[in-house]
Amino acid sequence: MQSPENAVEMLRIAADAADSKGGEDLVALNVSEPLPLVDVFLLVTGNSERNVAAIADEIEDKLFEAGHKRVRREGRAEARWVLLDFGDLIVHVFHAEERVYYGLERLWKDCPVLPIELTERVAGE
Repeated sequence: MQSPENAVEMLRIAADAADSKGGEDLVALNVSEPLPLVDVFLLVTGNSERNVAAIADEIEDKLFEAGHKRVRREGRAEARWVLLDFGDLIVHVFHAEERVYYGLERLWKDCPVLPIELTERVAGE
């Protein structure tokens, strides 16, 4: 990875944000080898369009609060596959059907999977 500390910190923030909004099946891939301008893909599944939008919005808000600027966002209006580009980190928030259909895990199967360590939340948070 080009800037591993930055990418890992962004991944932690994004994963916690996704988890807090009910994001499921979080997978982080180190794509720095085949993609020189990106370090990490985070894949997340939401269970409805509303949930996909909420997950994407929360990730965007939390990364912005931490001082990270979004470069690009696509798919928010339809909320079936929202792409959030933060430079070192690209987040893909999918509706379950789109995640299966596009199969990014299959396309990037040669890339190492990164561990995701979620922050423990107290019940009721």
